[in-house]
Amino acid sequence: MKAGLDDFKPEGRRVLVRVDFNVPLREDGSIRDDARMRAALPTIRELMDGSAKVVVATHLGRPKGRVVPGLSTRPLAQHLGQLLGREVTWCPECVGSEAEAAVAELPAGGVLMLENLRFHPEEEVNDPEFSAQLARLADIYVNDAFGTAHRAHASTVGVAHRLPAYAGRLMERELGALGGILEDPVQPLLAVLGGSKLSTKLGVIDNLLPRVTQLLLGGGMAATFLKAEGMPVGRSLVEADFVPRAADLLGRAPHLGAEVELPADVVVANSPEAGPGAARVCAVGEVGPEDMILDVGPRTLDRWVGLVSGAGTVVWNGPLGVYENPAFATGTRRLAEAIAASSAVSVTGGGDLQAALEALGLSSGFTHVSTGGGATLEFLEGRELPGVAALREVVVAR
Repeated sequence: MKAGLDDFKPEGRRVLVRVDFNVPLREDGSIRDDARMRAALPTIRELMDGSAKVVVATHLGRPKGRVVPGLSTRPLAQHLGQLLGREVTWCPECVGSEAEAAVAELPAGGVLMLENLRFHPEEEVNDPEFSAQLARLADIYVNDAFGTAHRAHASTVGVAHRLPAYAGRLMERELGALGGILEDPVQPLLAVLGGSKLSTKLGVIDNLLPRVTQLLLGGGMAATFLKAEGMPVGRSLVEADFVPRAADLLGRAPHLGAEVELPADVVVANSPEAGPGAARVCAVGEVGPEDMILDVGPRTLDRWVGLVSGAGTVVWNGPLGVYENPAFATGTRRLAEAIAASSAVSVTGGGDLQAALEALGLSSGFTHVSTGGGATLEFLEGRELPGVAALREVVVAR
């Protein structure tokens, strides 16, 4: 168990908080979705209330070690101030004398946001000197950026080896919710996996198969499994190199006690951009040569909604169709509504699915919506995340 905010006294201490404020932006640079920022507020507020000097560090976008004005964190500092209801100071650097001076002027209970970490190429290669420069800004390090915990960067691993390193409240929630699925889920455990590519979910499927009662496979990757079963898939997205792996997974599942379900019917059209009038429902054996599978069908949904109602735990990663197009959003919407209304422990994650749930207004109906994308997948694969491994363990008195 990782040590957290309960394991140190913040009063008067400089606390460097690594957050994941890599939020989507509009073309004018304004914030399109601040869910990741709101998720970190409990940690920041608790440290403020404890009279810490809070130094917030994040990356934004992929500047590739260059200063990109459109990816500055200055607008994030302004928005964070609005969320907190108080001014957040912004520093145009994240290391060096200017950053050190800004931290020195910070009052107890104050909040300072540093400039984009990834404006420095040293961040992503975990450069020792860059890590040391970050460490000079603080007495304590808190990682609340689960979404970057799978990256061994200077701000996630390097600085954690130079300062007493603790988990923030969001990090604790992520580890507790996702860890509970792998270690001691309320049974029966139902897993739903969607999204476009099987290749990104193979490790998750391998790790979940021995644990789940049922595994439901939708989204674009369902076409690869249907192809493995000899079904026609038309022009659907199929990862041909992974068809044998799909067949192997389907063959192994019964021996592991897992029931795997593919869609029985699907919504097809000749393009993901097609309108409602061009979409049609058909059985999986009736997909035409010019069809693309773009959502699960109503018969499949009726079956899957019923399984949700009897589940003890539901874990869901990846939308069931091209949810950005209303013509192919029904599967994702109906399943989300069913899970939100169920009594099951419900955990979901992944950028696309998180955005869909936010747009549907259903996030609050889930027990936990993970802020991690790749980190969530790697955790569910059973892999150790470098940013988590670097944090202190709770010392249990004997």
